[in-house]
Amino acid sequence: MSVNTVFLVGNLGADPELRQTRTGKAVCTLSVATQRWRVDAEGEEVEWHRVVVWEKAAENCHRFLKKGRLVAVEGRLSTRSWDDAEGRKRLTTEIVASRVTFLPGGKGTEEGATPGAGQGARVPFAPAIAEEALPF
Repeated sequence: MSVNTVFLVGNLGADPELRQTRTGKAVCTLSVATQRWRVDAEGEEVEWHRVVVWEKAAENCHRFLKKGRLVAVEGRLSTRSWDDAEGRKRLTTEIVASRVTFLPGGKGTEEGATPGAGQGARVPFAPAIAEEALPF
């Protein structure tokens, strides 16, 4: 048996980017920062995740999310490769989201402006991150 499931809770590092495929499907890219506190003198470690959201969920992410917003993402890891303009092989690993939950909190929150804000109750271990601790 194998499992390819990712679940993370973090803050958006930029506003979501929405574009259309050649066939007209909406695809939205999110940049999500997660952090973990370290015991050593360095303090915290921030990890950046590229998240790809498709179709109606992509449109909703673009419409309602802003930089700094706290989100919970559930999905799978996907690695793809391509050749750049100079012919070099490039790789990227990203999370293809099956669900994005808009959580209350973070810099990008306007109370009452985002549907689904009450859905945060589904994620009981969402971290409370002080605004001054955000890396952006």
